[in-house]
Amino acid sequence: MSLQALSKDEVLLVWNKTCSKLESQLSPAVFNTWILANPLTQVVDQNSTLIATITSPTAFHSTNLKRNLNQQLTDAISQVVGKSVVIQYEIGDQLEKQGMEKSSWSTIKSNVGGNSFTPSSTNSPLVTDLFSDATIKQSEEDRSKFRAKQVGLNPDFVFASFAVSSSNEMAHAAAIAVSKNPGSSYNPLFLYGSVGVGKTHLMHAIGNNLVAQNPNINMLYCTGEDFTNEIVQAIQMKQAASFKRRYRAAQVLLIDDIQFIAGKNTVQEEFFHTFNALIQQRSQIILTSDRPPQSISLLEDRLRSRFEAGLMIDIGQPTFELRTAILLLKAEQAHLNFPIGLAKQVAEVITSARKIEGFITNIRSEIELKHKELNEELILSLINQNENERPPKMLTNPSDVIKEVARFYQLKQSELKGKQRIKHLVDARHLAMYIMKEDLQLPLVEIGRWFAGRDHTSVIHAVRKISKDLSFNSRLQQELQQIKNRLV
Repeated sequence: MSLQALSKDEVLLVWNKTCSKLESQLSPAVFNTWILANPLTQVVDQNSTLIATITSPTAFHSTNLKRNLNQQLTDAISQVVGKSVVIQYEIGDQLEKQGMEKSSWSTIKSNVGGNSFTPSSTNSPLVTDLFSDATIKQSEEDRSKFRAKQVGLNPDFVFASFAVSSSNEMAHAAAIAVSKNPGSSYNPLFLYGSVGVGKTHLMHAIGNNLVAQNPNINMLYCTGEDFTNEIVQAIQMKQAASFKRRYRAAQVLLIDDIQFIAGKNTVQEEFFHTFNALIQQRSQIILTSDRPPQSISLLEDRLRSRFEAGLMIDIGQPTFELRTAILLLKAEQAHLNFPIGLAKQVAEVITSARKIEGFITNIRSEIELKHKELNEELILSLINQNENERPPKMLTNPSDVIKEVARFYQLKQSELKGKQRIKHLVDARHLAMYIMKEDLQLPLVEIGRWFAGRDHTSVIHAVRKISKDLSFNSRLQQELQQIKNRLV
């Protein structure tokens, strides 16, 4: 086996570029003490893999570097050299052995912030700082944040920033329980509800908590659409086996908007086997959806039954108290001193959690861009502006209603308009008729024409049935509102 080592200048260039990458990822204290104190001293090309040697002054340095920053170092060096890298750790002053003059490290000093460090100076204050609890703790936090970013988690979505009330307290409690003991109870955890109720926030909070406990945890996060696209691409590139290994090796799998896999036979087939493999090895599965499994049209029964075998929680719309709490929490995060009395006034007007975030953003822009003061006058003016905004108009074309209802329930438009009497088709058809009558104010006869020429009595029956169901069926209320939102 032929081995080819990079020259000392090439190694120095690789390390210089690696340091530039790592400096932006780590805190100054961790970068100075853990990275500059343990330089790259050798790179050997062994076929398609590079063996990179990191040299540390003591076993303590080497052990902690490998445990806390190995992944960041591996990724950074791999990106610089454009090849797969395996790092080996050695102890001792290897700079002289590799023929690398200590003076040459001044290049790195000048390029990464002027840090005056000489790798062999083991009595330097920087090296001494390596032994401090604060530095080790900071390194662990940096490693967790880096891993969370790799997974795709939102760092702002943590339990501390999630406001709790009666509408979401059960989901919050279950999420905390899963984050403390994944893979035991509540597996899978299935969170559902309409837009903006906090499903994704809780999912990311679980992920962030697990990564903080163990940065090396094998976690995968994606949306239902991403999962679908990955399967399609894997099949096209003839990499299906690699795809299966990757997903079935996960210790935690988080999939947002799982309803998007419904109706896609190949995707559902693969997810079914992935699901079984993960449950069998006690890996945690967390799913979110805008509706419960029984309401996801074209979802295979075998998947539906597995989703329902775990813990399913409906997250309701935020109450007035919760909206107030969310506003105060978001204001605190934005460093705004928001009076609670005015917060209540805002919560009475704005009923959506996401619109509350937009309201806070508007206040910040008024303060930062227009240099206004945060006072009662500013807040009331924005409240009045929100109240005076004209409600958005709904699209007036009946074909748009059919299109959106069919898309929401993942049906073909021809099926929705046709004469089949399958229950899930009939329910969706009735809801489309209801929207045309109540929101578009179309004549009964005209509505009937859109649905295979049905007479007006069929439309009356549909409208009455939906009206009755809406009086007690909260799930149907949410689905109707979501469809209307799409039609705006």
